[in-house]
Amino acid sequence: MTLAVRVPEELSARVPAEQRGPGRERDDVRLLVSRGTEVSHHGFRELPGLLRAGDLLVVNTSATLAAAVDGRVGHASVVVHFSTRGDDGRWAVELREPDGRGTTRARADSGEGLRVRLPGGGGLVLEEPLSPGAARLWWARVSGVRVPALLREHGRPIRYSYTERDQPLSAYQTVFALPSDDGTGSAEMPSAARPFTARLVAELVSRGVRFAPVRLDTGVASAESHEPPYPERFSVPEASARLINAARAGEGRVLAVGTTAVRAVESAAGAGGVVRARAGWTDLVVTPERGVRVVDGLLTGLHEPEASHLLMLEAVAGRAAIDRGYEAAVRGRYLWHEFGDVHLLLPREGGARA
Repeated sequence: MTLAVRVPEELSARVPAEQRGPGRERDDVRLLVSRGTEVSHHGFRELPGLLRAGDLLVVNTSATLAAAVDGRVGHASVVVHFSTRGDDGRWAVELREPDGRGTTRARADSGEGLRVRLPGGGGLVLEEPLSPGAARLWWARVSGVRVPALLREHGRPIRYSYTERDQPLSAYQTVFALPSDDGTGSAEMPSAARPFTARLVAELVSRGVRFAPVRLDTGVASAESHEPPYPERFSVPEASARLINAARAGEGRVLAVGTTAVRAVESAAGAGGVVRARAGWTDLVVTPERGVRVVDGLLTGLHEPEASHLLMLEAVAGRAAIDRGYEAAVRGRYLWHEFGDVHLLLPREGGARA
């Protein structure tokens, strides 16, 4: 799916909301609401009034890693993006060339056997592409250093050229983030949840909105080609599966916070939409043809018009709703990307659940 809209460069959010003016907080972003092709404009702090008692928000608890590390290939500088840890101990990595505006230029001559020196005396060797015929992500064997410790000591969050400057890791953590015991997490922030604050969560709970935590560790996005997501590690706990099934059996709506939450919960759903506790790897790509079995709505950021994520949005809300919403977002000067505004896709009132 490719949208016909053009997003002007000045609509990229360059800094977090709380840095755009004195007294501002994370939830000082705008909220575009789509109910079918009906569009309305709100502030994110109005979210509690847009939901109702019994609604269930599925949230991703994966913590963001400081996944960008400087390295050397011979005499040349390189930036390693640590994307995903495999079951065999290898890491999927992406090599980028530093350009002073974030590490946005892909390194063209990466290949099997390439060696990268890392800080702290470590190194890595590229062994094979993550996917046959692909050249962006490689499985690499790391030696001389433990990757979680390397990221803690020498890493920084991945950022792209539309942002103004590097930010501390705390700027990339959501209120739902929980560190893992093994030091793994997401290479890039599950950013749809970024505007939530503890105060807003408390208000939602007081109004009868419930939360179901899941986890999906996101890998490095495809900044240039917008390719579909590759397999990622996820888990849906038993308690969350029960909450989701109870909401579907009652009057509540199951609303995913972010495309990562959709991928996790839909990966744990059977053909009839019953969710069971699951953990492992998912290669599910949610498309309009596949459809969704569980979620009734979605809170998400604003994506590039060519982004593969838009297929998932179309599966949830339909093509007409996405076209109309994005036209309204451009016309209304909403801000894009991880520090930008958000889009709430709700089912039409009175619409039948699939």
